[in-house]
Amino acid sequence: MKRFLISMFVVLASGLWSLPSTAIEQQKFVVKPLAEKKVAELPAGPLFWRLENFSTLAQAQAAAGPWALVAEAAGKVWLFTLGPSGGSSVGGTKVAEVGPIAPVVATQYLLRINEGSGPPGSITPVHTHPGSEAFYVLAGETSSHTPHGVKRVGAGQTETGHGADTPMQVSSSGSTNLHSLVMFVVDANRPFSSPTKFP
Repeated sequence: MKRFLISMFVVLASGLWSLPSTAIEQQKFVVKPLAEKKVAELPAGPLFWRLENFSTLAQAQAAAGPWALVAEAAGKVWLFTLGPSGGSSVGGTKVAEVGPIAPVVATQYLLRINEGSGPPGSITPVHTHPGSEAFYVLAGETSSHTPHGVKRVGAGQTETGHGADTPMQVSSSGSTNLHSLVMFVVDANRPFSSPTKFP
């Protein structure tokens, strides 16, 4: 009987020890690249990201200009276009416009769309990007922590990030799982993301 109780304790203890790592696994903030392209120059003037939905990938691709990216997310086809405020694409349904984005100066640019997701409490490491980013939240809430403070963005809302090389940490700060789209314009000749610390 004593041997049985010891064995049960070992089994239970090993199960308990495995819980923290399982919990940590479940708290990961997941970043998934959806689309990207390099361009030699950017449109003139203050720049905005325009988000539109299309019925099919082919329609979105046909409407895409030189500063546009097509991706699928949340069961929909998206066209992300960088350009002046107030534009529209033939056949598209406008979802949001975010900007003006922080200016970026480089000899070559990378346009990129990421999908960010995670359960409440999940968080990224502190990092920087060599350019600007903008957020559109599909579900949940995201918080962006920088030396300038904390910005909270809820479902259906947009937000522009700070300029190049600003230390930041992004988290899922709502009561439900986060699902967001993040649009970038960065220097294509530098690492897309670099670990750092807050000052």
